[in-house]
Amino acid sequence: MNVKTAKSSVDKKFRAAAILQIIQGGLMEGGPFIAMFVLLALGLDQESAGERFTFIVPYFHENLYLMMAISGVFGALRVVGAIGLLRNRMWGLTLTVINCTVTLALMIFMLPAGIADGLLSGTALVLVLVGWFGSAPIVREDGIRQAR
Repeated sequence: MNVKTAKSSVDKKFRAAAILQIIQGGLMEGGPFIAMFVLLALGLDQESAGERFTFIVPYFHENLYLMMAISGVFGALRVVGAIGLLRNRMWGLTLTVINCTVTLALMIFMLPAGIADGLLSGTALVLVLVGWFGSAPIVREDGIRQAR
């Protein structure tokens, strides 16, 4: 495999991960943030707005508007990281890995929506790691550990 083929293969993995992160940040996290303003404009109180949403943790249900605001922060960070990844910036890769890791750690508290978060973030994390490390072995054939 020549360098150009390897480079385009890595680019496709990073691009796919970035697209997944933009979908997750824009739709799954940006959507509730925008919906918060609509619900507030309609004058719905938190209990009325939360009748159709369920979370495994009652605190989240009781503080739905705060959760929607925090969702906007997570969504913005996720989209910014994805843009950095698309622009081939190391900070974008790092921010994307952090976003995915935090999401995987917290997804259990956000059930049932956490399942979709976990699938998108988990897939994006695997794509980023495979794109970054490729097929590099942990231990070389001569027994020396690889350093990156």
